[in-house]
Amino acid sequence: MRAVVQRVNEASVEVGGRIVGAIERGLLVLVSVAQDDQEKDVAQLAEKVAGLRCFEDEDSKFNLSVRDVGGGILVVSQFTLHGDCRKGRRPSFSQAAPPEIAVPLYEAFVARLRQDGFMVATGEFGASMEVRLVNHGPVTLLIDTKKTF
Repeated sequence: MRAVVQRVNEASVEVGGRIVGAIERGLLVLVSVAQDDQEKDVAQLAEKVAGLRCFEDEDSKFNLSVRDVGGGILVVSQFTLHGDCRKGRRPSFSQAAPPEIAVPLYEAFVARLRQDGFMVATGEFGASMEVRLVNHGPVTLLIDTKKTF
């Protein structure tokens, strides 16, 4: 699984002119599922997002997690994170999981964060969405359960 995690002051996602998910301070997590992802990837990503220390303490050090600051999490599916742009001009999405694989793992990721006590808002899987955010910092981090950066 891949995720782009952004520390936000607020974020929302709109589908067809209506807001379907919104948070104030917290994390916007754009998530993509690969064809070979499994439940272990869900657990790894959820643990990493929940514990990621990307909020500043009183000394301006990244020592606080989203839980520490009482923040929310907005999770938005984005298969294009698995776009391969190395060849040609059109991205290849062959590594992105089809919906029958991606939906259950995406939903398991959201459920796991909720079970951990987080307020989690979501977009709509597979919908054309408009995502709005105020990135605080800016802080944007990449997480890939298969690679280290």
